[in-house]
Formats: sequence, C-alpha cells, structure tokens
Amino acid sequence: MYSYLLEQLGFFTLQDAVLAVIDIALVAYFFYKIYTLIRGTRAVQLLKGIIVLLILVSVTQWARLYTVNWLLVQIRTMLIVALPVVFQPELRRALEQIGRGKIFTRALFKPPGESIERTIEEVVDACFDMSREGIGALIVIERETGLEEYMEEAVRLDALVSKELLKNIFTPGSPLHDGACIIRGDRVVGAAVFLPFTQNSVAVELGSRHRAAIGITQVSDAISVVVSEETGIVSMAENGRLIRGLDAKTLKDKLIEGLEAQRVSGLFVREDSQS
Repeated sequence: MYSYLLEQLGFFTLQDAVLAVIDIALVAYFFYKIYTLIRGTRAVQLLKGIIVLLILVSVTQWARLYTVNWLLVQIRTMLIVALPVVFQPELRRALEQIGRGKIFTRALFKPPGESIERTIEEVVDACFDMSREGIGALIVIERETGLEEYMEEAVRLDALVSKELLKNIFTPGSPLHDGACIIRGDRVVGAAVFLPFTQNSVAVELGSRHRAAIGITQVSDAISVVVSEETGIVSMAENGRLIRGLDAKTLKDKLIEGLEAQRVSGLFVREDSQS
C-alpha cells in the first residue's frame, strides 16, 4: 500500500499541490459562508435535528433495530422533500445576498461583547424608566434560536445596549417606536421589528405588544420584556408564558436566570475575563 502511495505521489507536481490547496480552501470557504447564512436563525436547530436523525439511522442499522430503522429512513426520505420548504427563508436570503454581492463582504469575526450583567442592568433600568414615563416598549432578547428571519423588514442596528438608546427607540413619535427591538448579546441589532402574535387566548386587557411578546417565545427560545403604555406594568414572557407585574429586582433575577446558559456558551463575556 505504501509503495502504491509513493508511486501516486510521484505524479503529484507542484501545480497539482497548489490546485489541491485552492480547491480545499474554496470548499472550506463555501461551507463557512453557509454557516454564516444560517447562523442566527432557527435553521441551526433544524440542522442539528437532521444530524441527530442521520446518526440514529446508522446506529439503528448497526444495532439491527430494523423496525425503528425503517421508520427513521422514511422520515429521512420525507425530510429530503421538505428541506426546501423548511429552509425557504434562508435560501431566499442567501440568493438575495449573492445578488447584492453582500455574501462576500461580511466580517470574518465579531468583537467580543461586554458582560451579561451590564446588558441586563441597562434593560431593567430602561424598562422601569419607561414605565414611570408611560412609554410602551417591547424588548426581545435572543438566546440560542436566532431571530434573523423576523428582521427582514426591520431597521437594522448595531449598537451597544444602553438605557438611553432603548428609551429613544420607544419614545412616541420616533421613527422606530412601533414594533419591537431585538438584542443579541450586548448589541441592539434591530428595531421596528414586527413579530408573530400568539394564537392562544389571552386576557382582554392585553394588547398587541403582549400578544407579540408571547408569540415570539412560542416559536423560539427568546425572552421578551413588555412595558404597558396604559398601565406601566412591566411583564416578561418566556416559553409562551407571560409573567406580569414584575418589580425591578424580580425582573433582573429572572433575566439573569434565563440568560445564564448564554454565559456558559460564550455569547457573553465575563467582566473578570476582560480585566
């Protein structure tokens, strides 16, 4: 076998080596761009599920679990047909970016964010300032499931989260006060975002902001915070459940609890790691 490999390498010229490196680099870049396109969307979780399914197909075949294997193979076949429909938003966005030439202009790395504690402090302070001033607001904090698909028609931002910025966004009469704003890490990435309403029955006094706050947490793992314009009540929605009448300390504790997993995954950077 070694002599065969050496014989083949004898025909491997410098030009062949350069072309092989270019070929591998182009393929690696292609897969990297696919990752950047689906990063920040629900497609990431769907892709993980597909990978798990493919592994299970191989495991059940190896373990001779023929009935389970047959069922998984049928599901795999159905997925092949369903994939263009499931990934339709990502495919459309990819084609649009290719057409605009933006697919080649994205930054390779993003700068590290600040701490989760600072971000939560700014959100809580802004919410209770707006509560006292009678300003309605809907703030959505992205976790693992990306919300990129809801930002197609939104105003894109890339600003550090601050109390002043959030209050300016939701000030009545400002161009961005309608809809929600989305926070990713320690950045406000979008404003004037319109979210899906919950289809569940809710209390009569709850308006469109509260319905959207619940709706987005039913289709993703995001956390949403709502400030009622009429009553000033601050509420938080998570996993399709709305908790009303929160004070500042309770809201802060619940946000820390809900976002703690992101600290482990590296989305937020600890303050002590920056010192």
